[in-house]
Amino acid sequence: MDVEALVSLVLTVLIPLYVTSFLLYAVRVVKGPTIPDRVLAIDSLGYDLAAFMVVLSILVRSPLMVVSGLTLALWIYALDIYIAKYLEAREMGG
Repeated sequence: MDVEALVSLVLTVLIPLYVTSFLLYAVRVVKGPTIPDRVLAIDSLGYDLAAFMVVLSILVRSPLMVVSGLTLALWIYALDIYIAKYLEAREMGG
C-alpha cells in the first residue's frame, strides 16, 4: 500500500468521526444548561469545522481550503475574546 492510498484511507475514516462530533456539539448548543456551555460548544464546533476543512482539503487536494480553515480559526479566536469580554463585563463594544 502506497502512502497516498494510506492517507486517503485515514482521511475517509476521519470524516465520519468529524460528523459525529459536529452532531454532539450541536446537541450541546441546543441543550446546554448554561450560556458558557453553549458558547464552548459553538467554539468547539467552529474549531472542529476549521480542522475538518483542512482534512477535506488534503483529501480533495485543494490548498485554498487550508487558507480558509486558518482564516475561520482566527475569526473564531477573535469571537472567543469578544464573547469572554462580554460575559465578564456584560457590555458590548470597545
